[in-house]
Amino acid sequence: MSWCASAGVVNPQTKLMPEASTPLAQGPEPEPRQRVLLVERLRKRRYWLHGLLLILTLLTTLTVGARLEYNFQHDLPAFTSETYVLPPLLARHSTEPVLIDLPFPLKWVWEHPQRLGLGIPFAFTLMGILLAHEMGHFVYCQRYGVYATLPYFLPGPLLSPIGTFGAVIRIKSPIRNRQALFDIGIAGPIAGFVVAVPVLLAGLALSKPLLPQASGSLINFGFPLVFHLAHWALHGLAPQVPPLGSIYLHPVGVAAWVGMLATALNLLPGGQLDGGHLVYSVAPRAHRRVTLAAVVALIVLSRLWYGWLIWAMILGLIARRHPAVPVWPDLDARRKAWSLVAVLLLALTWTPVPILLSN
Repeated sequence: MSWCASAGVVNPQTKLMPEASTPLAQGPEPEPRQRVLLVERLRKRRYWLHGLLLILTLLTTLTVGARLEYNFQHDLPAFTSETYVLPPLLARHSTEPVLIDLPFPLKWVWEHPQRLGLGIPFAFTLMGILLAHEMGHFVYCQRYGVYATLPYFLPGPLLSPIGTFGAVIRIKSPIRNRQALFDIGIAGPIAGFVVAVPVLLAGLALSKPLLPQASGSLINFGFPLVFHLAHWALHGLAPQVPPLGSIYLHPVGVAAWVGMLATALNLLPGGQLDGGHLVYSVAPRAHRRVTLAAVVALIVLSRLWYGWLIWAMILGLIARRHPAVPVWPDLDARRKAWSLVAVLLLALTWTPVPILLSN
């Protein structure tokens, strides 16, 4: 989620207005008080851009989902790669065509476009989780009178093995106090998690044992704590669900896994991620120190999974500073208690090694 605090244009010289006052007793008339009216310019929503990105992301996630569903039905490795020729602009120093393997089945779908229909369970489930997360932020922005864009879905053709890089909204007006900051920040992770939990249960129930011929997937998942708890909860209701160590996860379950990972990444305590906003709302002065501590921790964890190094760079280089939010009034006790819910969600959805790449 991207937050951009850009207030409307205010001219204090032309917006100072006298406020009439009636003296209660005889004597010198008090000077008129002044009040400042903050006028925020109206913005037009770019519905065409939101719609275009939504359609493109739907197509890319349908493409990935179709291959996942086909492979699941035929007991083939879940994630496979296709070979593409690198464009001459990117291979200008080579006299021979440069081939690159990417985990995006574009050519496979291009051969038979009707295959896209197979991707509906994965695509709709994943985009539903992402939409719930961003709309959680958006609804609370509306509640507090903070101007925010509608969600921008980010398509991920060729480069993303799940077909998307997620979704973001942009906040384009100041947040008036730490209470609003806290509510806006925590609403997204809770909304996304609430949608992802039943999806996770359904995905596990639809899964099946992993057969030997399907064990060569390009990408394998590390399961967070919430997967283990959901598997335990389903043991009595769906005893046919195989152990997580030998499970072929249904595409709906894959979408739930992505949703849980997105929740964990957003709750990393630093920068302008949701977790960073929560840290700032609870303890503004500690935000910078907590962000630096998170960066160091991620660098250490990158020895287990290189992706943490990328997130350390995001926190350290891009999102270290936080937009100004008034320090007073202080956050109330109820919201401070709710911050423990964010810690719990991070503990449930985080795993030290989310992705394992096969050789």
